[in-house]
Amino acid sequence: MPNVFGTPLKRREDPRLITGQGNFTDDIQLPGMVYMAVLRSPHAHARIKRIDVSAARRAPGVVAVYTGKDLEGKMGTIPTAWLVPDSDIKTPPHHALAVDKVRYVGDGVALVVAEDRYTARDALELIEVEYEELPAVVDQEEAMKEGAPQLHEDVPNNIAFRWKAGEVPDEVFENAEVVIRKRFRQQRLIPNPMETRAAVAKYNPSTGEMTIWCTSQNPHIHRFILSGVLGIPESKLQVVAPDVGGGFGCKIPVYPDEALAGYVARDLRRPVKWTEDRRENFMATTHGRDMILDVELAGRRDGTLTALRIRNTANMGAYLSTAAPGVPTILHGLIVQGPYKIPQVGVEVIGVMTNTTPTDAYRGAGRPEATYQIERMVDLFADEIGMDPVEVRRKNLIRAEEFPYDNALGLQYDSGNYHRALDKALEMIDYDAFRKEQEEARKQGRYLGIGFSTYVEICGLGPSKVAGAVGFQGGLWESATVRVHPSGKVSVFTGASPHGQGEETTFAQIVSQKLGVPFEDVEIIHGDTNRISMGWGTYGSRTTPVAGSAIAIACDRVLEKAKKIASHALEASEADLEFEGGAFQVKGVPDRKISFQDVTLKAYLAWDLPEGVEPALEAQAFYDPSNFVYPFGTHICVVEVDGETGEVELKRYVAVDDPGPVINPVVAEGQVHGGIVQGIGQALWEGAVYDEQGQLISGTFMDYAMPKARFFPNFETAFTETPSPVNPLGVKGIGETGTIASTPAVVNAVVDALKPFGVKDLDMPLTPEKVWKAMQKGRGDA
Repeated sequence: MPNVFGTPLKRREDPRLITGQGNFTDDIQLPGMVYMAVLRSPHAHARIKRIDVSAARRAPGVVAVYTGKDLEGKMGTIPTAWLVPDSDIKTPPHHALAVDKVRYVGDGVALVVAEDRYTARDALELIEVEYEELPAVVDQEEAMKEGAPQLHEDVPNNIAFRWKAGEVPDEVFENAEVVIRKRFRQQRLIPNPMETRAAVAKYNPSTGEMTIWCTSQNPHIHRFILSGVLGIPESKLQVVAPDVGGGFGCKIPVYPDEALAGYVARDLRRPVKWTEDRRENFMATTHGRDMILDVELAGRRDGTLTALRIRNTANMGAYLSTAAPGVPTILHGLIVQGPYKIPQVGVEVIGVMTNTTPTDAYRGAGRPEATYQIERMVDLFADEIGMDPVEVRRKNLIRAEEFPYDNALGLQYDSGNYHRALDKALEMIDYDAFRKEQEEARKQGRYLGIGFSTYVEICGLGPSKVAGAVGFQGGLWESATVRVHPSGKVSVFTGASPHGQGEETTFAQIVSQKLGVPFEDVEIIHGDTNRISMGWGTYGSRTTPVAGSAIAIACDRVLEKAKKIASHALEASEADLEFEGGAFQVKGVPDRKISFQDVTLKAYLAWDLPEGVEPALEAQAFYDPSNFVYPFGTHICVVEVDGETGEVELKRYVAVDDPGPVINPVVAEGQVHGGIVQGIGQALWEGAVYDEQGQLISGTFMDYAMPKARFFPNFETAFTETPSPVNPLGVKGIGETGTIASTPAVVNAVVDALKPFGVKDLDMPLTPEKVWKAMQKGRGDA
């Protein structure tokens, strides 16, 4: 049997998805189904004085109308699932529909249920709401000031939490040879997956059972939380995530709208569908990033980095979303030193509430922000001491022989060879040749720049003990059931919930490799809480290292039982058997063998099984990793800046990533490509903008610049392979590496191109206008 682990097989998901044969939440049609639409606040901050729904209730085709007052005491509030310890965290109640006060543009105020979606939408306009507008605050630093508008009575100065890790005394910086101080703004981003959020709810009054189909990255977490919000036992609540058109983190949270669909279905005894439009997606689906990072980096003139101190003022929006508190703290704060040996590190994070859409995870979730600040600071440090930025990196990178490596904030990096990835990327780009080309181009009035990003990320989210210690209100193990049918075909039930990453392909490759069965004979089943044992979902690049490892362990258990049956059939001891090419054979006697399929049939017929062996062939595993995993790599970007317009052209992009052993190069490269695009989108084009009244003025695709394929050169990708010792597959994850690495690589490249103009830094996004103004200022200073 050929080795399928590492083979670039085509994704088996793609035929149904690219031919329109997928089954998404909005495709679901149920008999007697009605449609729900939500009236959303046009104000960022206001008291609700009066709501008149009488006209909407009288409208033909309208089935029911609900306000926040109607639901008071009948359903729970939407909880926060990451309660960071030692942070004095405050979690004000988040009602599914606002009761007395709205706190951001998009806050739900009322809902209409009608016989069709158009009637429901039209009826929203018949609802009269009298608001008393209140002052709004959208900037996190302004929100903390005395006299700023207060969003919640029990959150003084709008500070939801304060968290610290590590400490660096002032005298370390006072006595350092070199100190760089810089403020970076990580602008707010809007995830915008291809499929907006949606939910369909069905209630059976005779049994008290409810099924909710929704756009979820983690169906069991949705079931867990919605059970409490709706007051339905988990044994009576089924959550199904069918095909999901992208998540990028914004489909991790449990939203009010999904709970409302469930409540209405139970109240009306009819199936209910809700699908947000793109405008709602901009306003009411969680946003990402929005952090202000004040960074201090100390070092010596020989290029050695000695201390790092960061203050992160994070905009959490109007409410604390499901995983939101963990993003700027645990996922950002503990990895801020990146791949470098920096002995002293201190981090302070202040989570601030504002009259804006709540923030939560967005691809990379905290790690892009951490990588950005350290990679920009390394470039600024190199510029200050007159050393090549590559050499500063080379000097300070953790060396291969130093792994496992404990960073200054307590994380243990599992394995790595950072220098090998750097050297490979430099070889691909031909660094020396580029510097000569750059010098010649500048003489001709052309502005080329090169930017580097040597990154490491924390992912493979687990283990559960650590999850509990850092305040995550759940476990981070994963489940797998491997069921071999009498014919030898295999069904795999995974608690992970893939939604475009390609695990229906890569998981099948793991099973094919382990059991020696054809790749085509393996089906992957996910996304249905009634069919699958409890699992914690897909996010944080955890699917392959955690869920994939659970599958591998379950396969090993299947083989362990199969070996006993084969031993009995071949009349040989288990110790004398080896499994190769999909068959058990006696060592040294290749003719004495039995295929895995024949063993499977014997297991199900149960005519002649060894003493103590039960019929059937199936195994389950619940895998809890011993540590996180730490993918790493080097990305290099080459740009040219137009001296007349400030437009940035991407000339080359080289990415060398190390995710451990690569199961499927096609899938891995696809993840890298998509991540790079999203990271460059932040660097050059994307940014959510609010006005002072809290209106989202970048709330459509006319105003929010999404990257297009034609903006990019062909990406030059490569992998190095450093297995992780913490899971049986040695894998590390690949889903977020591109987003984490690309943003600083691009900004570093643009700043390098602008050195003739004296430009040291620019806030993202680096729009042509912003770049042009910086160039004009440089020309004026000159």
